[in-house]
Amino acid sequence: MSHDFPPGSVWLVGAGPGDPDLLTRKAERLIVAADIVFYDALVGAGVLALVPAGTEMVSVGKRSGRHSKDQVSINVIIASAALAGKRVVRLKGGDPSIFGRSTEEMDHLAANGIAVKICPGITAASAAAASGGASLTLRGLARKLTFVTAHARAGEALDLDWTALAAPDATLAVYMGRAAAAEVARNLIAAGRAADTPVMVAVNVSLPTERILRGRLSALAFLVETISDHDPSLLLIGEAVASRTLETVEETGFVSSRFASVGGD
Repeated sequence: MSHDFPPGSVWLVGAGPGDPDLLTRKAERLIVAADIVFYDALVGAGVLALVPAGTEMVSVGKRSGRHSKDQVSINVIIASAALAGKRVVRLKGGDPSIFGRSTEEMDHLAANGIAVKICPGITAASAAAASGGASLTLRGLARKLTFVTAHARAGEALDLDWTALAAPDATLAVYMGRAAAAEVARNLIAAGRAADTPVMVAVNVSLPTERILRGRLSALAFLVETISDHDPSLLLIGEAVASRTLETVEETGFVSSRFASVGGD
């Protein structure tokens, strides 16, 4: 057994965006070595298929409006498993440290004397840019990259610094952004971001059902209308994610029906 995963310890493991081929080798090793795996709703089926037969698996998924367990309960059951002497993997979609509530779990485990470490994963923004044939930064035009979450409590407005987020030399990645797309676009434009700023919406990133939608910031609300509440979506906004010319794409041989454009770029 690996020296870095003794009984009674916990690893917070990044499952990446869903495609098991995008797991790190370390993540797969830890999954195979675990006695019990607690997994989120956004962990891909292909990743879960790597869990060996006989390993205990517990769903602790939280999706907007359909929370199966609150965070306090999750903290308690993870700690209980470790205190029982099990090797525990807490499997989180994307990277555990990007909107993954890792600190809350780590603090609870540490308070109970439980050793805990993080195995990073590929975050959705990186996978989305790769699928869309785009970069998250662009020399001279996109010198900054900002990650924000559009998730807010029911009935609450997004409490974000829209002036800072509207900087023209930045790429903005908005996680859990479908429901708030109209509000995001409206506030960014009001704060000075150009209405024709390129946007890319990535749906079910890296999965067989993946879709990449492109358009302008002013058309963002329309762009997300066909996306189901059940499909995780990420918004990428900025010059770096502008679509390549059709001629260039055709020459590469990577033209795909998964790509759509609304509002022009």
